Amino acid sequence: MRVVLQRVSEARVTVADEIVASIGVGLCLLVGVSHDDEPADAEAMAVKVCGLRVFPDDQGRMNRSVTDVGGEALVVSQFTLLGEVKRGRRPSFMAAAHSDRAEPLVDYLSDCLRQRGVSTSTGVFGAKMAVQLTNDGPVTLVVEVRQGSVV
Repeated sequence: MRVVLQRVSEARVTVADEIVASIGVGLCLLVGVSHDDEPADAEAMAVKVCGLRVFPDDQGRMNRSVTDVGGEALVVSQFTLLGEVKRGRRPSFMAAAHSDRAEPLVDYLSDCLRQRGVSTSTGVFGAKMAVQLTNDGPVTLVVEVRQGSVV
């Protein structure tokens, strides 16, 4: 499982000109699920995301987590994160899980975040989404989990 995590002051997802999800201060998570990802990967990702100290403390140092600041999460499925571009000019998405496997794991990641006290909104799986956000910092990290461990 691969996540592009962005610290945001606000973010929202629009589908067919309708806002379907929005958050204030928190994290926008673009989530790519590979064909060999398991529920343990979603659990490990949620633990890592909730514990990452990417929000500023009173001295301006990144010393607080999303749970420390009462932030929210916006989870957006994005299979293109698993795109392979080593050969040719057209990305290959063979490493990305099929929707019947990926959707439950994205949902489970969202549930795991909620279980850890993070108010979590989601995009619409498989829809053509417009994701708008204000990256705060900017702070952007790539987090990968394989076999239940961060790599």
